Amino acid sequence: MRRLPADLVYYLCLAILGGSYVALIVAMVVADLFYTTPDHLLSALAEPKIQYSIKLTLISCSVTAILSLWVAVPMGYLLARTEFWGKTVVDTILDVPIVLPPIVLGLSLLILFGTPPGQWFQDYIFEVRYQVPSVILAQFSVSAAFAVRTMRVTFEQISPRTEQVALTLGCTRAQAFWRVVMPEARRGLLTAGTLAWARSLGEFGPIMLFSGATPMRTEVLSTTVWLAFNISNLEGAIAVSLFMIAIAVVVLVLTRSLGLRGTGIV
Repeated sequence: MRRLPADLVYYLCLAILGGSYVALIVAMVVADLFYTTPDHLLSALAEPKIQYSIKLTLISCSVTAILSLWVAVPMGYLLARTEFWGKTVVDTILDVPIVLPPIVLGLSLLILFGTPPGQWFQDYIFEVRYQVPSVILAQFSVSAAFAVRTMRVTFEQISPRTEQVALTLGCTRAQAFWRVVMPEARRGLLTAGTLAWARSLGEFGPIMLFSGATPMRTEVLSTTVWLAFNISNLEGAIAVSLFMIAIAVVVLVLTRSLGLRGTGIV
């Protein structure tokens, strides 16, 4: 009896072990597809409440991604290129949203805006809790941490030599950053924005606690799935789930087409 080469057996074992997870993901998506029908899908997506949640989700995720980059670019640069007192503490704090259960962040936001400073902000600036701004803030509290990590890795992979050369040629530190560093960091910038957007899309825990799930006001796609499931509307829940999967796939395809794979993040 002919024996299989040792290398073939080795790679076959790896493929079986790793492929089991791939098979699980495919099986879940296929199960969703066969549970519903195109008519159920279209009728669910035609509901005004779901159309509003789609609109709010797309807008809030986009705003969150922009805000995340606004924070991630300076913070990622500081962590990658400078040494300062308390850097380890700051670095650790930035990991907190990543390792904490998201629902804990939502509870913390709720408590924060119940304190006197938070209440003053709501009384004299604008209302946050259980309003649209709370959705964006809940998404931002988690997504920004991932964007910061991505930008830090991006800046660490860029050689500081070109920036130093620009400084010797008469550029200020700010000019060297914008004219030399940022063009080289554009792939990482797109990756960080995409990652923040995609992370915001699936956010649930902080939004439920801090924003609620009020139809036509703070209901987003993730909370729509939960609400539909709670009233035993599995067809509606699966329809929205498939729509979210489709959005996620589109985001991933765009990410690959933009050539971001080489960053090591996406």
